[in-house]
Amino acid sequence: MTVEKNIVTDTIFDLYARQPDGAKYRMLAGALRQGISGGKLPPGTQLPPVRDLAWRLGMTPGTVARAYTLLTDEDQLSAEIGRGTFVAGQAEQRPPLYVTRPWAEGPDGAEMINLFTARLPDLGQVALINRAFQRLSERPDRALLEYPTAAAFVPARQAVVDWLSAVPLGVLNHEDVVLSHGAQSAISLVMQAVLRGRRPVVMVEELAYPGFRRAAELLRAEIVSVPMDAHGIVPAALEDLARKHEAQLLCTSPELNNPTAITTPLDRRREIAEVARRCAFDVLEDDCTFLGESRPETYRALQPEQGWFVSSISKTLTPALRIGFAIAPQGKRQMLRRVAENGFFGLAKPLADLTQDLLTRDETREIVRAVCRQNAVYVRAVVNALGDYDLSWNEHSPFAWLRLPPGWRSAAFCLAAEAQGVQVRPAEDFAPRNGFAPHAVRIGMNAQIALPDFEAALARLRRLLDNPPEQSMMA
Repeated sequence: MTVEKNIVTDTIFDLYARQPDGAKYRMLAGALRQGISGGKLPPGTQLPPVRDLAWRLGMTPGTVARAYTLLTDEDQLSAEIGRGTFVAGQAEQRPPLYVTRPWAEGPDGAEMINLFTARLPDLGQVALINRAFQRLSERPDRALLEYPTAAAFVPARQAVVDWLSAVPLGVLNHEDVVLSHGAQSAISLVMQAVLRGRRPVVMVEELAYPGFRRAAELLRAEIVSVPMDAHGIVPAALEDLARKHEAQLLCTSPELNNPTAITTPLDRRREIAEVARRCAFDVLEDDCTFLGESRPETYRALQPEQGWFVSSISKTLTPALRIGFAIAPQGKRQMLRRVAENGFFGLAKPLADLTQDLLTRDETREIVRAVCRQNAVYVRAVVNALGDYDLSWNEHSPFAWLRLPPGWRSAAFCLAAEAQGVQVRPAEDFAPRNGFAPHAVRIGMNAQIALPDFEAALARLRRLLDNPPEQSMMA
C-alpha cells in the first residue's frame, strides 16, 4: 500500500517540524526514519522530488538529496533512475555506495568536508574482506604457532606478481617481491637496501609525496630536490645534481606525480633512465596513486638493474589492511629480502594469506574497477566546478592540483576554505622545507561524501576563488 503524493509531503513536513534542532539534513533524515518505522511511510511509498520537498521545507535541494542519500545507504530508501525515490521493502543485500560516519564540526557549526586526502567508497570491499577473514579463520593451519618461513610466502608473492601482470615491469619473479606494511613501509625498505655511507643522498621531485622525505630523514640521508617542468623531472638538472651530490637514489612517481597529477611520458622516462645509468644511482618508482590500468614502461623495465617499484592496495581497495609491495631490480632481491627479514621477519603470515586470498579473486578486480569509475565521477565534478582556473587533473588520479589565482597564497586559501567548512592541502606540504612552494592546493577525491555534498564543497571553493577577501590580495 502506498500513500498519495500530497499526503506524503504533508506527513514529512509534520514529522520534520517535530525533530530536535540540528543540521537540516539530519532533521529530515530523522523525520523519514520516524515515518518509515512508524508505518506512516510504508514500503513502496514514493517520496517527493528533491526540488519539490526542498521548496516545501525551506531548504536547498542539496540538503534534501543528502538526506535521501543517507537513507538510501541505510537501505531504507531505494532510488530508481527515471522513476524516483521510494521507501524500500526488504533491505537489499548489497554494499552501500557511500560509507557514512560522524563528521567534524566546522568553525561555524556546519559539518567540515575533508578534501585534505582521498577516501574510498565502499563498493563491496568491506564484505569481500570480511568473507576473506572468515575463510582465513576456518583454516586448520599449524603455521599460526610457528615462525613463518620464506617458502610459506611464495603463494602470496605469486599473487602479487599476477596482480601486477598488466604493469610493464620487465622480467618479474615472485622472489623479487617483498610484502610490506603499506607503501610507506616499502619505501623505507628500499631505502635501507640501497643507501650506504654516513650521509647518503636521496633525490626527490621538487614537489613530491612527503613520505619520500620522511623515510629519507629517518635514515639520516641528505635530501636534494630536482627541478620539474610540465613533463616531470628535468633530465639535465637531474644529472647535474646527481653528479654534484654523488646521489644514490632517485624517488619519483612518474605515472602520476603526487601532488601535481603530472604524468611523465615515455621519452622523458628513457632520458631519466639513461641519466641513472650514467650516474650510477638507483630509481625508486612509487606507483600507489595511479588508478588506471594501461601505462608506459616502468623504470624497472627501462633499467632492470637499477629500477625499484613500490605499490599497494590503499588507493584502490582499502588503506586499512596496510598491504604494500616492494619489488627489487634484477640481481638485488637478496638485498631487499635481507632488510625485511632483519627488520621485522616479514609480514604476519595471516596477513600474507589474506593478501593471497584477495588478490586472486575476480571479484576483487571488479571492485577495484568500480572504485576507479567512481573516482572518475568525482574528478569530473572538480573539473566542472573549478576547470576555469589553472587545474591539473587526471581521471585516474585520487586528487587534483589547483594553482591559485593572483591574490591568494596557499596558506591563506586553506584557512579561508576551512572557515567555509572545507579542508584542502597546501602546496607547502609537498615542497622541501627550505624550498619555494607555489601558491597551490591539492584537492582529494573523498568519495565517502555523497556527490551532492562534494559538489557543494567545490562550490564553496569556487566562491573563494571568484571573490578573494581584501586581506589576501597582494599588490
